[in-house]
Amino acid sequence: MLAPAETVRDFLNTYDVESDTDELASPAELAVWLREHGLAGRGDRACDDDLATAVALREGLRAALRGAPADLPVLPLRVTTDGTARASSPAHGNDPAHGTGLANVTGPAHGTGSAYGTGPARGTGPARAGGGPRLAPVDGGVRGALASIAAATAGASWDRLKVCAEITCQWAFIDASRNRSRSWCSMRVCGNRTKTRAYRARKQGSRPPQGPNTDTV
Repeated sequence: MLAPAETVRDFLNTYDVESDTDELASPAELAVWLREHGLAGRGDRACDDDLATAVALREGLRAALRGAPADLPVLPLRVTTDGTARASSPAHGNDPAHGTGLANVTGPAHGTGSAYGTGPARGTGPARAGGGPRLAPVDGGVRGALASIAAATAGASWDRLKVCAEITCQWAFIDASRNRSRSWCSMRVCGNRTKTRAYRARKQGSRPPQGPNTDTV
């Protein structure tokens, strides 16, 4: 099974910004994608509302990774410890992203077990070692599968998940560099494209204004 960050990455990349193609163009395609990624069962079916929630979650997470305000859908999550649910409450995922795209977990989430924020939440994700608290979906089926994707953003590997800085691309990738300095999914393609555009803009700005010849003899 994919690591949490890889699952979120693949979910984000179901929409190709550059070609404007979407793998999740229908509820049936959403259900198939979730089953193929081990998030939903063979008998789980998606409806139009599920598809709308999936798209809102995907684009909200993309916005968060870009450092933009993220309007995330409400998905029910609970905090578990050593596999045992301590408490549960609906997750409110409409907090704006701060800095790295991590939405703040507020209220009773600190120390009581109630989770507020579908994420990206701090420090309670599935990747946390040592049997500590983690987020888990309350429901099953397609709704629970989408909640699992939201919970996956709580792991430490979320800090390495990025979207390409090239606005026409925005392809999600995992930054494996030591200092987490990658900005583009591909330096050869998107990096060069961005730098070439910036160079041309600087050249344009350095030219004197062009206008009619007003010299008189």
